[in-house]
Amino acid sequence: MRAAGFVLVGGQSSRMGQNKARLKVDSRLLVEVIAAKLQEVTGRVTLIGNPAAFGDLPFDCFPDLRPGLGPLGGLETALSSGHADFNVIVGCDMPGIPAAALAHLLAVSQQSGALCTMALDSEKRRHPLCAVYRVACLPFVRDALDAGRLRLLDLVEELRAAEVAIDLVLENLNTPEEFAEWRAAHLAVAD
Repeated sequence: MRAAGFVLVGGQSSRMGQNKARLKVDSRLLVEVIAAKLQEVTGRVTLIGNPAAFGDLPFDCFPDLRPGLGPLGGLETALSSGHADFNVIVGCDMPGIPAAALAHLLAVSQQSGALCTMALDSEKRRHPLCAVYRVACLPFVRDALDAGRLRLLDLVEELRAAEVAIDLVLENLNTPEEFAEWRAAHLAVAD
């Protein structure tokens, strides 16, 4: 069963004040850290966002088919690519997700009949941008976009997403303070 990885990099990063996908972590960009984990699991990684902002990276980058519609628009673009039956989708602001957790999500998705298999972290938070979406989700995504229903959590409810427990807290880095805190912890672990 074919699988592909996608990193959503099209957000406005308004709380961060700069493009968070391009934040530096050691010698790499945040998006490269996440893409490397996805590549380990799926073998193929595509960025979904503005190609002009990521043309210097060794990944295909597709613009949203419907710009300005947030993560749901990015999900439509990923699923429309035709790359795979199983699509591992991760936001560009989740560098703490281990490749093993992504592999586990993919394995559960491939073994189950669920249209969507989503991470549930140790604080019981659901993460629709750390999930596997089967290409069969595309009509549901398009219907939601056509109707102006843009909340991903509403979509995963409609899809009856399977929740897969991940034994760690998954953090989204949305502010400079959150990034600085994560980076300090990351560097302390690396030492």
